[in-house]
Amino acid sequence: MDNFKRKTPEEILLSISKLHRGSLKIYMGAVSGSGKTYHMLRDGQNLKKQGIDVVICAVSTLQRPETMEQLGDLERVPSIHWFRGDVEQKDLNVEALVIRNPEVVLTDGLAHRNRPDARFPTRLEDIKFLLSQGISVITTVNVYELEEAKDVAHKLTGIEVPHCVPSDTLELADEVRLIDATPETILSRLAEGHLKGRQDEGVFKRGNLGVLRELALRLVAEDVNDSLEEHRDQMGFSGPSGVTERIMVTTQYHWNGSIYVRRGQQIAKRLNGELLVVTLRYKNKLLTKEAAAFRKSIMKLVEKVGGTFEELPLLFRRCIPRILVDYATLHKVTRIVLGHSKQTRWQTLWQGSVINGLLRRTKTIDLFLVADRASMEGERILPAHIQAVKEPHKYKRLSRQEVEAKIEKISRGRFKVYIGAAPGVGKTYTMLREGDDLLKKGIDVKIGLLETHGRHETIQQIGELETIPRAKLYYQGVRLEEMDTEAIIRLRPEVVLVDELAHTNVPGSKHKKRYEDVLDILEAGISVIATLNVQHLESLNDAVEQITGIRVRETVPDSLLRAADEVQLIDVAPEALRQRMREGKIYAMAKVEQALGHFFKIGNLIALRELALREIADDVDERLESMERKSSLRGPWRRKEVICVGVTELAQADRLIRRGFRIAHRLKAAWHVCFIDPGPADGLRLDTDKLEKLRRLTVTLGGHFIYTEAGSRKQVPRVFAELAGKAAATQIIVWKDATVRRLLPLTRHMDVLIVADYDIWQTAGNKVK
Repeated sequence: MDNFKRKTPEEILLSISKLHRGSLKIYMGAVSGSGKTYHMLRDGQNLKKQGIDVVICAVSTLQRPETMEQLGDLERVPSIHWFRGDVEQKDLNVEALVIRNPEVVLTDGLAHRNRPDARFPTRLEDIKFLLSQGISVITTVNVYELEEAKDVAHKLTGIEVPHCVPSDTLELADEVRLIDATPETILSRLAEGHLKGRQDEGVFKRGNLGVLRELALRLVAEDVNDSLEEHRDQMGFSGPSGVTERIMVTTQYHWNGSIYVRRGQQIAKRLNGELLVVTLRYKNKLLTKEAAAFRKSIMKLVEKVGGTFEELPLLFRRCIPRILVDYATLHKVTRIVLGHSKQTRWQTLWQGSVINGLLRRTKTIDLFLVADRASMEGERILPAHIQAVKEPHKYKRLSRQEVEAKIEKISRGRFKVYIGAAPGVGKTYTMLREGDDLLKKGIDVKIGLLETHGRHETIQQIGELETIPRAKLYYQGVRLEEMDTEAIIRLRPEVVLVDELAHTNVPGSKHKKRYEDVLDILEAGISVIATLNVQHLESLNDAVEQITGIRVRETVPDSLLRAADEVQLIDVAPEALRQRMREGKIYAMAKVEQALGHFFKIGNLIALRELALREIADDVDERLESMERKSSLRGPWRRKEVICVGVTELAQADRLIRRGFRIAHRLKAAWHVCFIDPGPADGLRLDTDKLEKLRRLTVTLGGHFIYTEAGSRKQVPRVFAELAGKAAATQIIVWKDATVRRLLPLTRHMDVLIVADYDIWQTAGNKVK
């Protein structure tokens, strides 16, 4: 964007009109009872404390105690009551609000439809009018009340929604905040009678709650991604953001074209990415009758799977790599999907290789080569070996191991994790609030480890919660404190609150990491509520470094999140988080400017927020699949996959291993890391300590580590192909390096993912055009 370009009169008028327009904030949840109204009212109370004129109108607390408490002394402008059938309705009193002219109005039910004789037919139009009068509005909506989510919600849950708001409603908002709540939390509120009048709704079935929650997470993630793309364009950043996947399938009008489209669609669904399909067609050359038929069927298939189709003009075959890479770069593609080359070595020398051309030109884009199984197995359609879900027979006697596993699960404490995109979003505050609520219900709750960082609101929330004193440890003559795990287990509270799971303990402690202490506490039958930032997940380490330029040293294995009974996201808009920082509510004032200019840069926070939303959506999807496969938004993965990650260098090997894990986890695949030692280089032997770290990383992430020697670098492709064959690999993952070209002819019967060069990839997000 050119900051020195003179604005047109129309742009000036638009800017002036925006200055006088009120701002719109939307609290979105999966269902009623998520806590939207509670947070909206709390927001209003905070604004009032800052001297801002706030009123409420048409707010429904449904007599929920905690929500009623937040009403406090907020001024109420009477709403207009009327009946639709036997149900009482509340309309906004627009005229009274305009006369009162507050700075902010709080109102529920964005999708509400007004009485027949109202000035405007819907609450959304009421709100638009108030905004035009310079009055800001904070409101609430459920995900299934958004037009873009209505059909998906109905298809997966059967829920009928009488009224919804248009698809572009979220785009009108200056801020959208998701109030995430797990199905367990909603069902608990329902059982306690806090969702009066709604018990018979199909929405409160456990599976439906999960589906709607995932839908809300993904919808907000898409909205955040739009903001991220806009920010990156304004800043002049090039390359993918490192958060959203865009899969581009390139195919021909041939019988196998549908195979590539289907494979690309499966990948896009599992990675929650967009699907683009492109074909290349020679200019001024008519299609044969057969090719025209294939073209029609491919276009129909792309439309059916929700992809985007485009036909690109072609002059010469040697132009193909340039055309594809230019298109992929323009559309911020992260992975190109195409078939293996069927050329002989001499044909490649004479005509040129498309794959080699792509490898030379791609910088931040991965290449995925679809296995040529037709040549080996005679297949002409995409294999879809459906894995039957084996249900245990109710009369079958359990084995000793099965009995012990069930007893262990019953006796283990429950584990809940609050996760956020960054420090300061409110994880600790929410954890303490839940602890206080449990204490009021007569449950024995204690604080095991708390890091308030001097935040006043957090300290206030401690209330009557008792803190278990920390253990005193000495390291290099200095007295330090850590969580006293032994004392917690000895005192045996029903629930213990533990902050910052990724913390590294003082040397000499029983465990290296705090999360390992938490596992001991859970095994002792004590439930744990804990906090974690998304950047501390081991498999996201590289993505976070790419986004922020900061390597996070303290991590926890992804399996910890999978082991949790509940994972709940605390979502805050980036600008709101930066405002908290400016007010000294996150770090001491002396650190504020440095934080705002580094980790808390607006682009970092937008990207981390999207990362967190998508990660929790994936977690919800995994739980839905394990419970009821048909409810998964991403759909079941119907191929039995085995993945082999090929590593020959110690440098950056950990990045490839983490990448392999994330792909294997999404494909529900067994996976192996094959470290192939090409032999000593320049007389230097392999660093065995670093090799052991790679082995530990692989095992921690649930993979199988294999070490072998190749004898020479030339033998590496053959050795790796043999190892992958013995492991029955369906997909191999390798770096883009000199060995790839010799490896491809040996692995045509496997899918091959060639990962982009990391050094260039790492800087892509920060490079100015």
